[in-house]
Amino acid sequence: MAIPELAQFGFEKGELSIVLSMNAVAYALSKFLMGSVSDRSNARVFLPLGLVLAAVSMMFMIVPVQFFGPEQKSLAIIVMAVLNFLVGWFNGMGWPPCGRVMTHWFSVTERGTMMSIWNCAHNVGGALVGPMAVYGALWFGSWFYGADASRYFLIGTYVFPAAVAILVALVAYCLIRDTPQSCGLPTIEKYRNDYPKNYSEKQEEVLTAKEIFFKHVFNNKMLWYIAIANAFVYMVRYGCLDWAPTFLKEAQGYDIKQAGWAYFAYEFAAIPGTLVCGWLSDKVFKGGRAMTTIIFMAIVALFIFLYWQFSDNYIVVTLSLIAIGFFIYGPVMLIGVQALDLAPKNAAGTAAGLTGFFGYFFGTAILANVVLGYVAEMAGWDWTFILLIMACALSIVFTSFTYKEEKAARK
Repeated sequence: MAIPELAQFGFEKGELSIVLSMNAVAYALSKFLMGSVSDRSNARVFLPLGLVLAAVSMMFMIVPVQFFGPEQKSLAIIVMAVLNFLVGWFNGMGWPPCGRVMTHWFSVTERGTMMSIWNCAHNVGGALVGPMAVYGALWFGSWFYGADASRYFLIGTYVFPAAVAILVALVAYCLIRDTPQSCGLPTIEKYRNDYPKNYSEKQEEVLTAKEIFFKHVFNNKMLWYIAIANAFVYMVRYGCLDWAPTFLKEAQGYDIKQAGWAYFAYEFAAIPGTLVCGWLSDKVFKGGRAMTTIIFMAIVALFIFLYWQFSDNYIVVTLSLIAIGFFIYGPVMLIGVQALDLAPKNAAGTAAGLTGFFGYFFGTAILANVVLGYVAEMAGWDWTFILLIMACALSIVFTSFTYKEEKAARK
């Protein structure tokens, strides 16, 4: 939201793309490395701490914009990149403790449904970005900058959302509880009499970092399969998300309003799609994450093909983007759930961190952002769509490698 407004201060898109990339790289690394720390930490403290630190880092983003002049633009870019790296790193402290809470408070046959509800949070949060930026600037911009309306956006895009995040962190600290045992309750498996086949009391023990990494993560080939699958799922997710407006505007001649509404439809459809996917994996496939992911990714491939072949028909384009959004976010969520299912509960954060690292670093930063952008420019949009369909196929292949073992674990 801030990028269009930063142009008036002399910042160019290429420079700001470097700043943005720092966030993605930091998030990918943090989600994996801090996942190990979260497995040996209290989620009630770990999650709010990361949110507060991310919020504080975000607030400081106004400093290089406000206090560095044009002659110090290079220094401003460096400071912004460092701060955005910190924002990404501290944001990476969010998913792992949430995964830890989910594995300890919900058993395997209800986890897909509960996590699908929780996973809608990033869609809700994404939808709130625009209104918060607008109203934050309107309500509080004059408090800081008086009549200088050109700087109001700094409050709306950086300070106001950060302040809200700190309030949410305080609420989270008050409401979150680490594990049932920390509250004097039995394990969730015992409470619901819902034990997975490979369950043992040892899964409740706190593991060392060495045990987590080398015994339960790096040596778990099923985790590697879904991590690779996740890279291709994220390639499709962000390939469609990031390039849809550009394709519609530049290649098909749609105006920005039409492209914007199609983009909105893609994001909005994610919420019911995620909920349906979680419900199906729990109730229809009895905890079967692999088969649900395979079906959803096959449908995504079909609608990418329709989107590509009928891109001159706005109705077909919009319906295809709705369908892609509906079906792609289910696998995004479900691979994270499957990672939690495949690892001991006290290695859940690291397991999910590995799949997240592959998704954000390889799938998003490299494949979706760099490879697809380069292919679209050098070879044309047809090859971009071919690569997206190939990514769907490869995600299905690597997910299918886990189907047999997952099925055996449910018996």
